[in-house]
Amino acid sequence: MARALAGLAFLASLASAQPQPPTLWYDHPAKLWVEALPVGNGRMGAMVFGGVAHERIQFNEQTVWTGEPHDYSHPGASRSLATIRQLLFDGKQKEAEDLAMQEFMSVPLHQRAYQPFGDILLDMPSVRESETSGYRRDLDLDSAVSSVQYVYQGVTYRREVFASFPAKVVVVRLTAGKPASVSFETTLKSAHEESAVTASGSTVTMSGGVKDGAIRFEARLQVNIEGGKRETRDGRIVVTGANAATLILSGATNFKNYRDVTADPKARNDATMAALRGKGFDALRAAHVADHQRLFRRVSLDLGAPAPPFPTDERIRRFAGGSDPQLVALVFQFGRYLMIASSRPGGQPANLQGLWNESNNPPWDSKYTDNINTEMNYWPVEETNLPECQLPLFDALKDLAVAGATTAKEHYNATGWVLHHNFDLWRGTAPINASNHGIWQSGGAWLSTHLWEHYLFTGDRQFLKNSAWPLMKGAAQFFIDSMIMDPKTGFLITGPSNSPEQGGLVMGPSMDRQIVRTLFGEVLAASQVLDLDPSLRERLATMRSLIAPDKIGRYGQLQEWLEDKDDPKNQHRHVSHLWAVYPGSEITPYGTPDLFRAARQSLIFRGDAATGWSMGWKINLWARFHDGDHAYTILQNLIQPASDKPAHAGLFANLFDAHPPFQIDGNFGATAGITEMLLQSQDPHGTSTSLTPAQTGEAAFIHLLPALPSAFPAGQVTGLRARGGVGVAIAWQGGKLVKATLTADESKPVRVRYGGREVEISAKAGQAYEVGPDLEPAARPR
Repeated sequence: MARALAGLAFLASLASAQPQPPTLWYDHPAKLWVEALPVGNGRMGAMVFGGVAHERIQFNEQTVWTGEPHDYSHPGASRSLATIRQLLFDGKQKEAEDLAMQEFMSVPLHQRAYQPFGDILLDMPSVRESETSGYRRDLDLDSAVSSVQYVYQGVTYRREVFASFPAKVVVVRLTAGKPASVSFETTLKSAHEESAVTASGSTVTMSGGVKDGAIRFEARLQVNIEGGKRETRDGRIVVTGANAATLILSGATNFKNYRDVTADPKARNDATMAALRGKGFDALRAAHVADHQRLFRRVSLDLGAPAPPFPTDERIRRFAGGSDPQLVALVFQFGRYLMIASSRPGGQPANLQGLWNESNNPPWDSKYTDNINTEMNYWPVEETNLPECQLPLFDALKDLAVAGATTAKEHYNATGWVLHHNFDLWRGTAPINASNHGIWQSGGAWLSTHLWEHYLFTGDRQFLKNSAWPLMKGAAQFFIDSMIMDPKTGFLITGPSNSPEQGGLVMGPSMDRQIVRTLFGEVLAASQVLDLDPSLRERLATMRSLIAPDKIGRYGQLQEWLEDKDDPKNQHRHVSHLWAVYPGSEITPYGTPDLFRAARQSLIFRGDAATGWSMGWKINLWARFHDGDHAYTILQNLIQPASDKPAHAGLFANLFDAHPPFQIDGNFGATAGITEMLLQSQDPHGTSTSLTPAQTGEAAFIHLLPALPSAFPAGQVTGLRARGGVGVAIAWQGGKLVKATLTADESKPVRVRYGGREVEISAKAGQAYEVGPDLEPAARPR
């Protein structure tokens, strides 16, 4: 009774508390790009430096890339396929790689790069920074507004910046605490030489194109003032003595789709600006905040302790030496914020840097790397209640299926479609860079599993039938045609391929087999749900049973390759052969306990140090191994100042993942990993040989607090989603469950697991079920 009363008191205290909105804040301007604060509307992104006398707001638009429409496939490449495979079977890896480089690779060998667009430059020539006080810059994740504030000569000055999805623009607002005090000069600066900047009336216009390619662009900055004077000088707008000013930035290119660049960027900007006519700042801000909060406020996370009164960069520095669980909550919500800002319906998917890039030669071209990074970007979307943010990825898959069908035909003489380990704006699907890592066939198969996951979380049968099924079926058809029998074992394998990104060109690596086996199972399940193509279903079931199984090696490890050749001292950043543990779910603690233990041993061998995205993966893996404290150790390795260890991962001052250098997947991986500590909904009884009701969407499985770290003794989370279409809220205290509330979208069985016990609820659609630590549910109407 005492424990129950204490739990109720704890819940009451959480309900009555008014936590501060999740906010990044600093007491000085950013000097480096990786210290600036990101805003984005899914199409345009901006980085706010927060300068006093001189402000730079660097901006991007998602279709500013090098290159042009192009088919990257290598005509006739399939003629060398049999020889490459035989060389690999004969143990002649170098000869196979050399032949593949000559006859099997993409044309050209490399893909194209995401580019910056330009800068908004603001100068306040009358302000002397040394005489200012009370400086603060921040990013309020709840409103998606970045602000700068300071006091100069007794007057408080404030700037607000946001990127509006409804309005399709970036908005900058300048105000002062005293009338007629807002004076500044502004212009646009292009990131590309082939550009011109002009100013006329209230507008600065920047037009031009990317030197290396077909993309043409226009950016337009409209300067609206309240009081004061406005004039143009040499491509700049000069404002003197205004009460306030609102700057509106629109940007557009000629990109229509990956095969068509005939759009008119000027006409697009005309339409954007015309739609805003008569809308003042307050209306623009209100519409932006409402749109953002509709998504962001679906999930809340409170880890029980107040945030310390330090700037965010100082909190990162102090994290390893103290207790700051709310910084973990901030990292969690920052990942959700970045997803909302960089991936919205109708746009491009989030790339290696999401939406933000200041370099004309960005690391790895800031494109899409599909042997982990693109997928990791989208790991948190379903569980953290942002399913529509994954739609740009699914739109890209429709393009990739078309381009990938050509690659499948030319490189493998196969039907269906294939994607190797990279794609770009022009939807290149052929193997790039080098044969020892570029020939990896499973990018399209892995991304297709996201389609099925979206169905499991949402139960959207129309999506499954009209969007997912054709893509999943085509991805499976490629492997039906291209898999071959291993002459040594008689099992089906893929190849040529590799285990990303080590070991060179091989036949049948474990990751490939795990992904294809999962894809076949999901297509089989989709066929059952939709009652389509029973002959395909039978063929997939037969072939799935013949795929080479996972094996345990001589060190007790899960083998990464067909051969038992793993090195226990290898601490490579990729942990590809653990895919079946996470994000897959074939290797489970109760369904395949021996493989589960072997996979855990492999992760121990790999060690705890890694690049940012690799640590994101390891957090999720240790959570799947139900070891919350080890997962938290990896999280601690991630939440450290990047500048202290420049050769290692960490976080930059603005919480960007310092891969190194910046790569956004580590942010998304961390958000997914924190979620996996609190809630899991894959069936731990599942195996690779059969599909459970939870894996087909017929039932739901909920594992509460499966990997809760001791560092989070108390807290609550609301708004999470589980497979099977179940909303979940959880509260805990003293490291123990107090209460969970489950709400199913459809009537179905829901199995709930906590503390080694399980209970099954016959859930009714729309009813909420409260579950306590004893797992005895009570139903109540919503």
